[in-house]
Amino acid sequence: MHLPKAELHLHIEGTLEPELAFELAARNGVALPYADTEELRTAYLFDDLQSFLDLYYALMAVLRTEDDFAELADAYLTRAAAQGVRHAEIFFDPQAHTDRGVPIGTVIEGLGRALDRSEEKHGISTQLIMCFLRDKSAESALETLEASKPYLHRISAVGLDSAEVGHPPAKFREVYAAATALGLRKVAHAGEEGPPEYIREALDVLGVERIDHGLRCMEDPELVDRLVSERIPLTLCPLSNVRLRAVDILEQHPLRAMMDAGLLCTVNSDDPAYFGGYVGDTFHAVHEALGLDREQLRTLARNSFEAAFLDHDEERRARYLSEVEAYAFD
Repeated sequence: MHLPKAELHLHIEGTLEPELAFELAARNGVALPYADTEELRTAYLFDDLQSFLDLYYALMAVLRTEDDFAELADAYLTRAAAQGVRHAEIFFDPQAHTDRGVPIGTVIEGLGRALDRSEEKHGISTQLIMCFLRDKSAESALETLEASKPYLHRISAVGLDSAEVGHPPAKFREVYAAATALGLRKVAHAGEEGPPEYIREALDVLGVERIDHGLRCMEDPELVDRLVSERIPLTLCPLSNVRLRAVDILEQHPLRAMMDAGLLCTVNSDDPAYFGGYVGDTFHAVHEALGLDREQLRTLARNSFEAAFLDHDEERRARYLSEVEAYAFD
């Protein structure tokens, strides 16, 4: 759990624990349709991605102010630090907030307040990745990118998330081209519920540098060969895959086979408040369920720093990698 690692697939809204949800609801006068935290935890049982998303977006109603977003991010960073995270590249969904009247600046500045003090307080370097909701229009994504321009000093990359099926990456060609022109890095969810072809589109049409999830690449040997040869990182989320029924049980997760195939795999927590564990918990779970040995866990940690957007600070990357190599398992 304490092995030094980077987390590269983490939705900050997905770290909203029931206790904080009720605290923020009381602060902001928001009525939640649950009697208490235990009843809310019981609601965290999902049939599929859409049933999860319905609850996920409903609970965001408690997030209203800069203080709320700062508190949310700080709570995540506290947990992440306790589980060995040294660097975190954090997703956020501005459209989910602006659509309910929360200004994009409130979201970004609130998160930014927590991230600004993260290294001193938690020992974690951070970056923000602004995601577009793929089940909304391409025009909405472009409007969001335009609205983010006063805050680009806080944003490292753009991403693409939410309901995948029926919303191919190519739909967002124009906004990704605009993000490229602004100097932003690019990632996208692909191949979680959507087909392997979505992974190709994300690479070829959007020009992404990392694939978030990418689970279904294993259905296409030619695509696997390409991902291996081009060293395209995959930000896998095994606990999420089980909870959302992309994989029936963790023991059947293809992570080991993906590593054996030479894919640049990383392990992440996705939406840890909803899926039963933070990233250190996820490392422990795949160790137990898949029989990954200590050196395979070390490889996953090494991969996380190699896949991180630290090109501007190779000295930092080298320092983190040296921590991985020096780590002594209990």
